[in-house]
Amino acid sequence: MIATLLDRRALRTEVLLVLGVSLGLSGIWALVDFLGDLTTPGGLAAQSAHLNSSRAPGRPWLDLSKQLVAVLGALVPAFLALHLLRQTGDERRSVGLDGRRPWFDLRLGALLAATIGGSGLALYLTARGLGANLTVVPTTLPAVWWRIPVLLLSAAENAFLEEVVVVGYLLRRLDQLGWSWRATLVASALLRGSYHLYQGIGGFAGNVVMGVVFVLVYRRWGRVMPLFLAHTLIDSVAFVGYALLAGKVGWLPTG
Repeated sequence: MIATLLDRRALRTEVLLVLGVSLGLSGIWALVDFLGDLTTPGGLAAQSAHLNSSRAPGRPWLDLSKQLVAVLGALVPAFLALHLLRQTGDERRSVGLDGRRPWFDLRLGALLAATIGGSGLALYLTARGLGANLTVVPTTLPAVWWRIPVLLLSAAENAFLEEVVVVGYLLRRLDQLGWSWRATLVASALLRGSYHLYQGIGGFAGNVVMGVVFVLVYRRWGRVMPLFLAHTLIDSVAFVGYALLAGKVGWLPTG
């Protein structure tokens, strides 16, 4: 149901605040980073973007503690969005964030991960080869016992935050504000691309395409869960794969 004029004002403010403390602000930071990289001697190809780095070099237990706190902190905006949805009668089930269809969610998530993950890697390598992307370094964590578990937690955290806020929450609120389905698709996809702009033009374009696909899938089945599973799988393979293969295969760029 489309909100009244007073409700729409409150919802617009709410959306801006949620994005302002989460991925909208990340998009602004990414744009600033991109402009800085673009104007640095050597251009994008001569630089690298590090995703999962040590927070306390040489102090593994302190590093682990900081990694876990960072993961928990990044989840707060997603839980805030879910809380705000609940205040207007939209439970997690209303956006498909539940366990009602586990095998369907897993199969669809795996299919999306395989399709988008493979094409995304090809796009990244192409964009980097053309000088339109930074070298993305998924992890520089030290080779300690908690490296892989932390990378998996980071992948799940990224997926939960992005799919809850950019798909489940944002599309629900934009629908209530009376936006057309095309406008909501463009808004969600561009938002997803914006906070990946720090990786370069390839990172932006690839995530816009991913955003379009994810919105279409969500509109078809009304479920965030397969998107969360797909995103978790994509990032898990990227993070852990890099940790295991960096420096051992010639086709994988390293920073």
